[in-house]
Amino acid sequence: MIAQLKRLGSDSLLYAFMNVGTKLIAFALFPFYTYYLADVAEFGRLDIIDRSLSMLTFLVIFGTDSALAYYYYDVKDTNERLKYIRSVMMVRLTILLIIVGGVFSTGPYLSNWILDGSNYVYLFYIALGTLMLDTILAVVLTVLRYQFKTKKVVLLTLSKMLLIAVLSLAVLHFISPTVEGILMARLAATLAITLLVGTVAVKFIKPIWDKAVFKKILWYAAPLVPASLAFWVILNMNTFVLKEFRSLEEVGIYGTAIKFATFITLLTSGIQLAWRPFSMEKKNNPDTPILFSKIYALLLVVGGIGTLLLTEMMPWIIKVLEDSYQSAYIYVGPIAIATFLNFYYLIISSGIFFTKKTKVISYVFGAVSVFSIVAALLVIPPYGIWGAIVVYVFSYAIATVIIYGKSQQYYYVPLSIVKLISSIVLICASVALLTWIQLMDFTIIWHVLPWILFFVGMFAIRLDKIFKTT
Repeated sequence: MIAQLKRLGSDSLLYAFMNVGTKLIAFALFPFYTYYLADVAEFGRLDIIDRSLSMLTFLVIFGTDSALAYYYYDVKDTNERLKYIRSVMMVRLTILLIIVGGVFSTGPYLSNWILDGSNYVYLFYIALGTLMLDTILAVVLTVLRYQFKTKKVVLLTLSKMLLIAVLSLAVLHFISPTVEGILMARLAATLAITLLVGTVAVKFIKPIWDKAVFKKILWYAAPLVPASLAFWVILNMNTFVLKEFRSLEEVGIYGTAIKFATFITLLTSGIQLAWRPFSMEKKNNPDTPILFSKIYALLLVVGGIGTLLLTEMMPWIIKVLEDSYQSAYIYVGPIAIATFLNFYYLIISSGIFFTKKTKVISYVFGAVSVFSIVAALLVIPPYGIWGAIVVYVFSYAIATVIIYGKSQQYYYVPLSIVKLISSIVLICASVALLTWIQLMDFTIIWHVLPWILFFVGMFAIRLDKIFKTT
């Protein structure tokens, strides 16, 4: 078991290094964005474009990432594996071409509705070019990850992000200090890295038609599509409601807070990338349930500490931004809880993926997304950003608990759902208390209270017993 943990830890560490690097680069770049896009509404416009692009990304992936993960390890023959890879690439590129046609035919109307002006439609076209290259690159990097070529994945990803940063600064300073300049820099950087893996990409892009393979992929992947769309709704609908009922300025502040909240992924994203191949490889090991229970419990503790640390540090971190953006700091901690749960549900849903019961995820997120839309329309107009945060966190908490309960039915892991719920409530209470203390501007000694609450609460929940099981 120690060797297995070391294996996961080693890959997770490299992926964590990659994500720390990309986040630090993004963090270093962000103050320049706020400098050149001094109008918060302009950053709000960029944030809406990014969120629209994220929805299209979900559609393009079409659940095929999970399907490829399953069949890559299920099939042992190299040529058969290549068939699955090429089939996944064909599915994604086909969907992308349909999307491109739709956007080109309705672009001005979409731009006028979403960005408050039809003259911004060209921004969507630039973003679609980047999406096309990212679609190809993503398949290549996914296969490299499944082959445990972790160092190559890390190098390519960091190179892409660093190139985006360099080109963005050059374009913003010397050519065009606009949203267009940022999007053009992203397009150029993604093109360069895609060309770098061109020989592998061409191998995967080669057209193929194997009805049996396509049927297996779509049978596994299709039930995940509604979940992906529902996931996007929960993640992004608040932004569009804020834009519609409040202002682009509030969208900019909310988007800024979300950017900083994603810092929690410095702790989680390396594990997330390493988890799927690790868990799939270990699924038939009789000791795996006990191993998983320790990992689940450990992540709850680490996630809580990380969220509290981020909340604690934000009043100082936010000072790197222009004054017009600094009010975002108070929202970061609560949003980080939802960011953590967004990662955590993927880890604790292993039983669903092992048994191919992926429809469950679609049902759960579908129901939660409906709740999210209704709640957003009721709460955000009167309460603005705080309303959006409450809806965001509560939606992910509900989804995480239900999905874990379902996963336990298919693949039991000895961590009770009561401990899970209690831990999530404790994390929320600790962060809420610290946020309130910051809002009230109490002296620093008061900041000890949320930490005491968290650690005493974790001991009361008795997560420590999980680590003592053998």
